[in-house]
Amino acid sequence: METASNDKEDKSFRSEVTRKEKRKLKAKQDKNGVWFGLGMMGMIGSSVAVPSLIGAAFGVYLDKRNPQSFSWTLSLLVVGIITGCIIAWYWVDKEDKEMHNNKEAKDE
Repeated sequence: METASNDKEDKSFRSEVTRKEKRKLKAKQDKNGVWFGLGMMGMIGSSVAVPSLIGAAFGVYLDKRNPQSFSWTLSLLVVGIITGCIIAWYWVDKEDKEMHNNKEAKDE
């Protein structure tokens, strides 16, 4: 009786170790690790921040040179944020397509 229980536990343990080892080997082969994710976050953040800051700076310049009834700074800040979000969306979409293409190529 006890040996049957031990065999089940042994098989369960082996399958658990095998599963974890396969996952670790796959993670080593995969180029998209932690550093890739951090780099992507930095790239996305800068792609939103840079156009926003440029828009705000140009808006301050226009507010000083050509005052209007509305704020150039706020208007161009919004335009910069929208532009940055479009750029970030483009990059994320591009990387997502590339990752799926690589995954499909590995599966074949």
